[in-house]
Amino acid sequence: MSATPESILLRLDDISLSFKGVKAITSISFAVQAGEICALIGPNGAGKSSLLNIINGVYQAQSGSIHYAGQTRRRMRPHQAAERGIARTFQNIALFKGMSVLDNVLTGRNLKRRSSWLEQMLRLGRAPREDDAQRLHAERVIEFLRIHPWRDVLVGKLPYGLQKRVELARALAAEPRLLLLDEPMAGMNAQEKGEMSQFIRDINREFGTTVVLIEHDIGVVMGLCDHVVVLDYGRKIGDGSPQQVRANPEVIAAYLGSRRPRSEGR
Repeated sequence: MSATPESILLRLDDISLSFKGVKAITSISFAVQAGEICALIGPNGAGKSSLLNIINGVYQAQSGSIHYAGQTRRRMRPHQAAERGIARTFQNIALFKGMSVLDNVLTGRNLKRRSSWLEQMLRLGRAPREDDAQRLHAERVIEFLRIHPWRDVLVGKLPYGLQKRVELARALAAEPRLLLLDEPMAGMNAQEKGEMSQFIRDINREFGTTVVLIEHDIGVVMGLCDHVVVLDYGRKIGDGSPQQVRANPEVIAAYLGSRRPRSEGR
């Protein structure tokens, strides 16, 4: 399906980012259609995580603009991104290890609450009814991602693969329009990667959620994604369907090993 202005949910125009004068991202532009699964790939240090951080406002680009859901901004703060339906998982799991699975997922519902802090503290007014509604939604997400057997278990006691699924559940609980996944399958074995890939497909199909993810496993990317953007040393060197990217000589040279690897940057 060809992109039209109406079908584009996210567009980055000429984005550049530097750290203390060192270029991390240089003049990157690409568009993501609503409802697609888009992968950011490239060698370590290519700028993939930095780009996600710009999209959800953790980093502020020195130049360029972000067009999201019909609005164009030079910069977006994390709370603005969350309020506008952008949710995020991280390369390093960022869960509350001393809380249960259910309570972790419930933190993804915080922006959906309308009762005041006083109502919540004293369980007055809107708070009791709202608590029930938020818990019901969290339970549905837990069921959807098949982590209900562990709903009352402390997250810190779960194996790594399940913790990654809980983090995905927390992001999904926010009902995002755009879901940013930073290496959701890092450290997983082949079976766990297959399961996580299927959950991402299910989220995309069931809820219509647009997904932008970082992934190093080319086999996973080619089987899961509609659209692939390839970065190398902070520059875009490929942008298209998996088939187009797989046939791109510059991508093959950069990503499949004919260039010397370097350590992971920001």
